[in-house]
Amino acid sequence: MKAYSLGLYEKSMPSDLTWREKLQEAKDAGYDYLELSIDATEEKIKRLDMTREERLDLINAMYETGMPIRTMCVSALTKYSLGNDKPEYCERGMEILEKSIQLADDLGIRVVMIPGYDVYYEPSTIETKKRYLVNLKKGAQMAECAGVILGLETMENEFMNTVEKAMKYVVLCDSNYLKVYPDIGNLTNAAVMYQSDVLEDMELGRGNITSLHLKETVPGKFREIPYGMGHVDFEAAIVKAWDLGVRRYVTEFWYTGDKNWRKDLKSAIYMMSGILDKQAAGEKKTS
Repeated sequence: MKAYSLGLYEKSMPSDLTWREKLQEAKDAGYDYLELSIDATEEKIKRLDMTREERLDLINAMYETGMPIRTMCVSALTKYSLGNDKPEYCERGMEILEKSIQLADDLGIRVVMIPGYDVYYEPSTIETKKRYLVNLKKGAQMAECAGVILGLETMENEFMNTVEKAMKYVVLCDSNYLKVYPDIGNLTNAAVMYQSDVLEDMELGRGNITSLHLKETVPGKFREIPYGMGHVDFEAAIVKAWDLGVRRYVTEFWYTGDKNWRKDLKSAIYMMSGILDKQAAGEKKTS
């Protein structure tokens, strides 16, 4: 067994590929698993209503390609936020969360990542924060029943842009099935803004970090920055994450229409696996 697992974010590939094609492309590029996306588009949210037959077909595709889906990013909870003042939005967010946990249970997905937002498009208030905590506790209880881990993603706004802030909710919910799934790009931007140490912030999640999103950023920009064109120190972050016991990583980047997107898949894995392999080799020498 490998000393670590490196996953690929689904949106790094063209959206018109079939499940089987996406799984095969990830396999061909050398990744260990795929991270599924449930974003706020109705097309993606409908995935949560897949029939039993459709779920079985997807499981068969995973087995036949040798490429499992092991994490899920539920960014639909940005729009349908768990602290939303609009009851219909909040209720739909809870429905999406419950269905996401059920889909994860059916497909063998280990971690369901949810965004660290009480609200996103609306003002954050004491009421939205209270409502978020109440609903997060309910979500953690659902996860406990299914045996699926929820991972709080550190985001780009003030509410939860650091591991320290995410850990507040881990402590308040007090569940073995609610942990932190940091985004190193977002953490790096927060560290620049607060003039703080990103590695020290990561340390505050010791024992509670499920995985690490490897995403490039620049100050003030949080997505679609090519690897090597931003300010994230991936080597330092991975060394720190490894010390914290993190062994699961996902390269997060987006397909933006480039016809050479397959090259991007291989370039990302070459860069990140080079760093991870050094950590694995060092651990082997000391064992």
